[in-house]
Amino acid sequence: MSRGTLRIYLGAAPGVGKTYAMLCEGRRRAGRGTDVVVGTVETHGRPQTAAQLTDLEIQARRRIDYRGAAFEEMDVDAILARRPEVALVDELAHTNVPGSRNTKRWQDVEELLDAGIHVVSTVNIQHLESLNDVVERITGITQRETVPDEVVRRADQIELVDMAPEALRRRMAHGNIYPPEKIDASLANYFRAGNLAALRELALLWVADQVDEALEAYRERHGIKEPWETRERVVVGVTGAPGTESLIRRAARIAQRAHGELLGVHVTAEEGLAGPPAGQLEAHRQLLVEMGGTYHEVAGADTASALADFARAENATQLVLGATGRSRLQELIRGSVINRVMRLSGPMDLHVIAQAPSRNGNGNVPTMRPRRRRRRRAPSPIAPRRRLAGWLLSAAGVALLTLLLAQVRGSVGLPTVLLLFLALVVTTAVVGGRAPAFAAAVIGSLAANWYFTPPLHRLNIADLENLVALVVFLGVAGAVSGFVVTAARRTADAARARAEAHTLAGLAATSREEDPLPALAAALQSAFGLQAVAVLSRTEDGRWQVEAAAGSPVPASPEEATVVESLSTDVVLALVGDRIAAEDRYVLNAFSAQLAAVLDRGRLRSEAGRAHVLAEANEMRSALLQAVSHDLRTPLASIKAAASSLCQHDIEWTPDESGEFLSTIVEETDRLIALVANLLDMSRLQVGALPSTLRPVDLEEVVPAALAGLGAARTRVDLCLDESLPPVEADTALLERVVANVLDNAVRWSPPGQAVRVEAGTFEDHVDLRVVDRGPGIPMGLREQVFAPFQRRGDSGTDTGVGLGLAVARGFVQAMHGTVEIEDTAGGGTTVVISLPIAGPCHRRQTDDRFSWSKGLATGRHPH
Repeated sequence: MSRGTLRIYLGAAPGVGKTYAMLCEGRRRAGRGTDVVVGTVETHGRPQTAAQLTDLEIQARRRIDYRGAAFEEMDVDAILARRPEVALVDELAHTNVPGSRNTKRWQDVEELLDAGIHVVSTVNIQHLESLNDVVERITGITQRETVPDEVVRRADQIELVDMAPEALRRRMAHGNIYPPEKIDASLANYFRAGNLAALRELALLWVADQVDEALEAYRERHGIKEPWETRERVVVGVTGAPGTESLIRRAARIAQRAHGELLGVHVTAEEGLAGPPAGQLEAHRQLLVEMGGTYHEVAGADTASALADFARAENATQLVLGATGRSRLQELIRGSVINRVMRLSGPMDLHVIAQAPSRNGNGNVPTMRPRRRRRRRAPSPIAPRRRLAGWLLSAAGVALLTLLLAQVRGSVGLPTVLLLFLALVVTTAVVGGRAPAFAAAVIGSLAANWYFTPPLHRLNIADLENLVALVVFLGVAGAVSGFVVTAARRTADAARARAEAHTLAGLAATSREEDPLPALAAALQSAFGLQAVAVLSRTEDGRWQVEAAAGSPVPASPEEATVVESLSTDVVLALVGDRIAAEDRYVLNAFSAQLAAVLDRGRLRSEAGRAHVLAEANEMRSALLQAVSHDLRTPLASIKAAASSLCQHDIEWTPDESGEFLSTIVEETDRLIALVANLLDMSRLQVGALPSTLRPVDLEEVVPAALAGLGAARTRVDLCLDESLPPVEADTALLERVVANVLDNAVRWSPPGQAVRVEAGTFEDHVDLRVVDRGPGIPMGLREQVFAPFQRRGDSGTDTGVGLGLAVARGFVQAMHGTVEIEDTAGGGTTVVISLPIAGPCHRRQTDDRFSWSKGLATGRHPH
C-alpha cells in the first residue's frame, strides 16, 4: 500500500485564512468526485469558514472524559475504518486530550498517511519547534503546542496563506477572527503590526528555504550542474580608470531593471604591482555604494580568471565590463581580457560597454587594468628555496655526471648515457620544478651530443638513430618535468582544500557560542594571516564604532583597511593585511555570510527583547486598567454606599446598623489601602527601586504583626513556631508585608472550618517559614504563573484583589536574598515556603515579655 500525500497550508498568524483555504480545497476535490471527509476542523465561530462545511461529509468526533469534563477529539479509528481518499485535519500542532490514541494530532496524521489516506492540514509558523523561542521573543507569548519541523518538511506540498499585517488587523477589527470582547486586547498585544510583520517575515523565509531545497533536489535528480537564474546578480568590473563611472551607472541600471543585486569587483595584482590612484578608486567605490551596490577586492595573477572566479563564487548571472582600447597587435601579443572572460564565464551574460576616451592624452579607452601593470604568470607551487636548489642541481649535476661518464666512455653506450641524464632531469624536476629540469634536459642533451655521440666533440650527428634518441630524450624530459610540476600543484591544491575545510569547520563551531563575533574575527585573522580584522558599524552621527576586532592595529574606519566587505547597510568588515586572492573568495564569503547572520540574529534578538518588554508593559497596563475599573471600584462603591446611608437624615439608623456601616467603611478603606499599596510596591519592583535595610529579624516579631492585619480572619490561623529559631537576615517591614500577603491568600482559599497552619524550621544556612492550607491546591504547571502580576487562580474574576499579593511577596523576598516556592500539602492543599538566610552573628534580642507560642498563639490569639 502506497503512503498518502500530505498538503499543509502554512500561515503567519491566526485568522489569515488557513482553515478556509483547506475547506475550499476539500470542496474542489469533492466536486471532482474525490471521496473527502472532514476529520476535524475548528471554525472558531467564523461564519465564512463554517459555510464551507455545508457540502462536506464530517466525521463524528470521539468523546473523551478527563478529570470530570467531556472533550471531543478526532476519531482516528473511525476514519481508518471509513478509509476516505482525502481527510481534512485542522490544527496539525494540536495536543490531544490524555486518553486519546496519540499524544499529538500530527501523530494521528502520520497514521492516516501510513494507511494510504491523503491528508490536507493547517499549521501556523509559531507552532514550528525550531522557531518557538524566536516567536516567544517577538510576541512575549510561549506557544505550548508545537510540531517538529521534520514533520512539516516531509509534506508533499506546502502552501503559504499570506496576508498583509494591516489587512489582518482590519479583519480583526471587523470581528472576522475573534469575538468583540477579545478584539481590543488582541490588537494591543499579539496582533500588533510589528509582531505580525515579524511573523510574516519568518513564514516567508521558512517557505523560501523549503523552495530552495526543493529546487536543489530537483536539479540534483536531473543532473543539472549549471546555475539557474533564480535571482539576478550583476557584477561590474571596477578598474579605477577614467570612464569607470559610466560603467558603474550602466551596471546599476541593469541591476535595477532586473530587480537584482549589484556587486563591484576590483582585481589587484598578487605581486604588489602598481595599481590605479587610490583616490580615484575610492571615488568609484563610493559611487558604487551610492548606487546600492557592494564593493569587493580580489587578488589574482590573471585578471580574466579572477573575474570569472569571483562571479562564479557570488553566483552572478550578468557580468559587465568596459571595452578595451588595445590595438589588435597588442591583443595578439598580450591577449584579450574580455575574450578570456567570455570563455571562462560559462552561462553568465557578458555585457561589454563602450567607455568614453580617457583624458590621459593617448586617446585610448581604459582597459580592465592600467597599462603599466604587467601580466604575470601564476605563482609556482614550489617554494623559492627548492627552485634555487633545482637550478644548482641542474648545473652541477650535469657537469658531475658528464665527468663521471667520460671516464667510462668505452664501457657505456648512448642509450645508457641518455637514461642516466633522464634520471637527473627527473630528480631536478622533483626538487626545483619545470624550469630547472628543462634546463638540465637541454644541457644534458648537448653534453651527450658533444661527449658521447659520434663524431665526438662536435655538434654534428652522424647516425640518424642517435638524432632520434636525443630528440626523444628532450621530449620525455620535458613531459616528465611537466608531470612532476602538475603533481606538485595538485598537492598544493589539496593542502589548500584541507586548510579551507578546517577553516570552515572552525567557522561552523563558532556559531554555537553565546557571542560568536569575537571568535569569528579571530578565526578570520588566523585563516588569512591578516594583521587585523574589525567589524565596524556606523552610528547615527555618521561615525564608525568597532563591534568586534582581532589583531592590531585595529582599523577605526574603512579608510584604514586594506580590504572592505559590506555586511549590511551600515556594517562593514574591515581587513588589514595582504589582498585576498580570487580563489580564497569562497572562504571569505563564508565568513562574511556567517558574520552577517550573527549580526542579523543579534538584531532580531534585540527587537524581540524590545517587543517582549512592550508586551509585558501592555499586559501590565491592561491588567492595571482592569484592576482600577473593577477591584478598586468595588471598595469605593461600598464606602460610598455606607457613607451615603449614614448621611440620610430622614432615616433613623439603629446603633447596630450605624456601627455596621462604619465597620464597612473601615474594612473597605483598609482593603483599598492594601490594594493601592500592592500596586505601588509592584511598580517599584518593576523598575528596581525597592529600598530595603537588611538586619537580624526574629520571626516571632514579624508573624504576629502580619497576623494582626488580617482582621477577623486571624482566628483561622494556627501558629506553630519554635522559640529556638535563629533570626533571619531581612527587612522587618518587607517581611511583614510578605507574611501578610501569603496568609491572606491562604485564608481566602481555605475551605470553611479548615485552619491555616504556620510553622518554621532551620535547614542548613536558612530558615523556612511554611504557610500550609487545605484549599484546592495548585497544579505543577501553574505554580509559576501565580507569582506573575495580576494573576488570580482561574482568572474567573469572582475573587477579590488584583492578583498582586504573591507577586509582591516573591519580589520582596528576592530583594532580601530569599526564595518563595510552592509545594503540595499532604492530604490536599498548598504549602507556600518562604526561605530566608540566617543572620550572621546570632545576637537575638531577649525580652521578658516573650510569650509562649504553645499557650498564647496556638489558637490564633496574639499579644496585641
